[in-house]
Amino acid sequence: MNEPLTTNDAVIFGLLMLLLGFVFITSESNHPAWKKFYSVVPALLVCYFLPSVFSSVGIIDPSQSKLYFVASRYLLPASLVLLTISVDLKEIIKLGPKAVIMFLTGTIGIVIGGPLTILIFANLAPDVIVASPPDEVWRGMTTIAGSWIGGGANQAAMKEVFNVSDDLFSRMVAVDIIVGNTWMGVLLAGVGISKLLDRKLKADASAIEELKVKMATFQESIAKIPTLTDLMKVLVVGFGCTGIAHLLSDWIVPYLSTNFPALDKYSLTSGFFWIVVIATAFGVGLSFTNFRKLEGVGASRVGRAFIYILVATIGMNMNILSIFENPGLFLVGVVWISFHVLLLFIVSKLIRAPYFFVAVGSTANVGGAASAPVVASVFHSSLAPVGVLMAVLGYVLGTYGAYLCGIAMQMVSP
Repeated sequence: MNEPLTTNDAVIFGLLMLLLGFVFITSESNHPAWKKFYSVVPALLVCYFLPSVFSSVGIIDPSQSKLYFVASRYLLPASLVLLTISVDLKEIIKLGPKAVIMFLTGTIGIVIGGPLTILIFANLAPDVIVASPPDEVWRGMTTIAGSWIGGGANQAAMKEVFNVSDDLFSRMVAVDIIVGNTWMGVLLAGVGISKLLDRKLKADASAIEELKVKMATFQESIAKIPTLTDLMKVLVVGFGCTGIAHLLSDWIVPYLSTNFPALDKYSLTSGFFWIVVIATAFGVGLSFTNFRKLEGVGASRVGRAFIYILVATIGMNMNILSIFENPGLFLVGVVWISFHVLLLFIVSKLIRAPYFFVAVGSTANVGGAASAPVVASVFHSSLAPVGVLMAVLGYVLGTYGAYLCGIAMQMVSP
């Protein structure tokens, strides 16, 4: 691989911020061309894919950058706190069981889709999935299952559980990123036609609309022009809770690793897992206090700004050109995620679940805590907590589901 143009994270961060600035300015432009473009393509989707150009053309090498680590460990937990601080838990519960049903449907689609994909390729293109030990493709696919049901911690757990070689793991990470992020792009594109899709699905989205109206009314009732002190309070709460989450994680993980080593198989000794869970718990807990009024000075807007920075750092890790390096494995990923998609839409049609639950239920699986609140907030900022809570459920179930999927893939693998 050629040397990247720059490895300086300050330079890379500046480039990412320039891209984000360009997207935000053009998305608010009154120019007919931009208005037409963003009426079809969500701004968030552009923020997701534009940074991939930098890695695809060799300007940067994401593997040498610490920006994603900083964004995922510092900005993501802070954003989870700020996005959930104004959550109305009672109103979210009123959304009913459809959110959980769609999430579990997405999980089942991935679990059964893995072995079905292997069976399809075993009959149509066996060369793609047949390899000598320890590089059997099914082993590598278990890491994708861990990522698509839960997240990075679950993915790492599967690598250890099924003894996936480093070379195979790196190829599967590329499939995971390209296929998973492309599907997220499709989901985001669907937001613009969500009302049409709801009519096609004969879905009742009234509870979601009621929540949006109630949250908008609440935000208007407490809104004021923020002072510097107000903004500092927002940052103190966001990063203060993040710091405490890291501290508690640093205590919990060594204790569990020492006293309950068997929990390692279930990602419960993952520091990132506990940071996300604790930060979310802080946000939900503070929503029952006067801290909830920080929404009036823009708590969720600050949280969403952090999310956009995170999205840009995720996007820069996606090298679009890598899809041409091993197209067979990417086709495996496309077929696999198709089962996930097909089952989601079949069940949503049967239970008349609105597109919001389809999109967030899918992303809570495939994207996790970094993506589910992003997709939810595109519908409305008040809906971000739904994505957060479902993503946490994904972390809990990720290793179990991926392990079952791995055993099934091993049984059907040629």
